[in-house]
Amino acid sequence: MVRQVGRLAAVLAGVLTAALVGLAGPAQAAPKPPPGVDITGAGLAEPLRLRSDAQPAHVNALIDQVSFLGRTGSPSGPKAADLGPKYTIVVLAGDTPKQTYDLYPKAAGGPRVYRPAKQPDSRKTSAGWFLGRLSMSETLRTAGVPLERQYDTVSGGVGGGERVIPEDSLNPGRDIDQALGELQRLLLLNVAVMLVITTGLAGIALLIRRRTR
Repeated sequence: MVRQVGRLAAVLAGVLTAALVGLAGPAQAAPKPPPGVDITGAGLAEPLRLRSDAQPAHVNALIDQVSFLGRTGSPSGPKAADLGPKYTIVVLAGDTPKQTYDLYPKAAGGPRVYRPAKQPDSRKTSAGWFLGRLSMSETLRTAGVPLERQYDTVSGGVGGGERVIPEDSLNPGRDIDQALGELQRLLLLNVAVMLVITTGLAGIALLIRRRTR
């Protein structure tokens, strides 16, 4: 009888262990690194390093300046004398550079964006010029770039076309929400696993007590 109880306990312990491994495995996957943006350019003695955990609004606004670019842009842009100050932004995932763009908020005829063909993540793309959003100058200024304030800037601006930057790197807010959701699911999973283990051990103890009477 004691042997049978021992075998039953071993089987139940194996089932609980398998359940623990099966449930905890997917939840322990590392969350995606939060996005960030580095800015270099005219008037900046050192790069501005913005991260979504500290400046989520600025990171979102800056990524929005390049999130609408299509697959192909104009092969040529304004004359160099008409471009004004240049600011290069690098979009990161964690500390890994993913995309880079040159922004010209004071270009004649409206803001311009230049996308180099060579990207940090080795992604194949075509070089091209694009009309930028009218909010580019104010977005850069509020992020820390030394630009004069514009009072006639309206939200939005030109832009459109097919999105070419991976969706995961263009929506920091969603990435943060996803990370928090994964953390919540992990905590709930741990609680559920503990309850299963506790219930299983209590059942084994009760069964052994009854069998040994």
